[in-house]
Amino acid sequence: MTVHGFASPYGHGGQSLQIAIVGRGFSGLMMAIALLKSVSQPFQLRMFDPQPIISGGQALATARSTEILNSRARDLSVSTGEPKDFTRWLQANAHFRQAVSAAIPGFGQIFVPKATFSDYVYQRFSEALAQRTDVSVQMSNEGIARIRRNDNGLFTLSLADGSEAVCDAVVLATGYGLKVPLEKNEQDREAALRSASNNAEHVVVMGNGLRAVDQVLQLRDGGFTGRITILSRRGFLPQPHTRMPADAVFPSQPMPSQLRHIVRFVRSACAEAEENGWSWQAAMNGLRKRARTLWASLPPSEKRQFNRHLRAIYDSHRNRLPADVHARLDRELAGGMTELKRGTTLKHIVGGLVVRWAGQSAEEPFAADNVIDCRCLSPDLKDPVIADLLSSGLATTDELDLGLSVNPAGELLTPRGRPAGLFAIGPLGLGSLPDIDLVPEIVTQSYAAAALIEARSRPQLQAG
Repeated sequence: MTVHGFASPYGHGGQSLQIAIVGRGFSGLMMAIALLKSVSQPFQLRMFDPQPIISGGQALATARSTEILNSRARDLSVSTGEPKDFTRWLQANAHFRQAVSAAIPGFGQIFVPKATFSDYVYQRFSEALAQRTDVSVQMSNEGIARIRRNDNGLFTLSLADGSEAVCDAVVLATGYGLKVPLEKNEQDREAALRSASNNAEHVVVMGNGLRAVDQVLQLRDGGFTGRITILSRRGFLPQPHTRMPADAVFPSQPMPSQLRHIVRFVRSACAEAEENGWSWQAAMNGLRKRARTLWASLPPSEKRQFNRHLRAIYDSHRNRLPADVHARLDRELAGGMTELKRGTTLKHIVGGLVVRWAGQSAEEPFAADNVIDCRCLSPDLKDPVIADLLSSGLATTDELDLGLSVNPAGELLTPRGRPAGLFAIGPLGLGSLPDIDLVPEIVTQSYAAAALIEARSRPQLQAG
């Protein structure tokens, strides 16, 4: 019996395993945690990100203490097999425990500030690293200019400063892309908040998702008393969570195969849940458990139809607001100084925007003292690094060109549908895996990717 290495020779030349993670937001830190807990042999980890800070991700990096996550604490554990890890962490946090009403029977059903969850993620990363004296982690602020696969199966990362790094495994964990538009966007948001508090009379918030709602409420919390227009192409705002947890319920019979019948089936399931004393939220939670299989079964034409006509509705029902926050949003809209308007932004101009309102063909200027862009992000396929991966055949897009084509473990697929050996964790794979922008799904995917890297790092026994 002879020992042979894996086809991609992890742990080459007697050296320890070299792993690179591009991105240090939530996806990057989650991937690092999964590697530290899953890869048994010694390895060296380099985490690349041009931003000098380590954050909890795009939704968390600039979070104020008043911003609340839209998932319950019970759904936010970063430890596989330990679903109550985050709630136990909260219970051990004396400061947080004092801030929560003693009337709450448990922490699992509450919603917490984004900054609190970010603290938890970083602490779990630090603890996992402390337990691995055989692992070294290097943080690098260099940007990545190119990734290429060598003939020996290793990967070479060309860095922005002209140097190179050779790695056995590379994980893209950049959220929606490798560019940094969000930071500028956040600077614009901060400037708009300061300006609005001074002399603005009308602020336009572009978008209709959770970030847009956060922005509206932050403007009011900051003392802004003028008009706010929420400008959205579709006009669907996030729906509310139930006050108590809504466990998943869904009919057990097989789902229809055609989109129009699926829509009727889901509506019926929601109505049935309401009639039986549950809630439509419970039915939507049940649908999410089937979403990945359901999405994969649809032909490209029906996936396109879903994105055109149903995606905004689905997102408003899956990305829900805590009940108290939703009630505040309702009061804000009812007060008359905040208005939701449907329209498409065509361009920015001095003093506002050029907009095509829903149901109209004409373009009109829309005056505003400040414009804050909170529209939902999408994977940036034009980023030079990602575009290079696509042109070199190391990656391909999904059927609708929404993101990179990946398998459930986040491994990039080539144009022939074969694993490329590279990984893309989180939102870069949104076109392949629905809901991969949510914490529970990113956690599951990170551990699946780490398990693959661990399996490939072990020598395999072959007869001979």
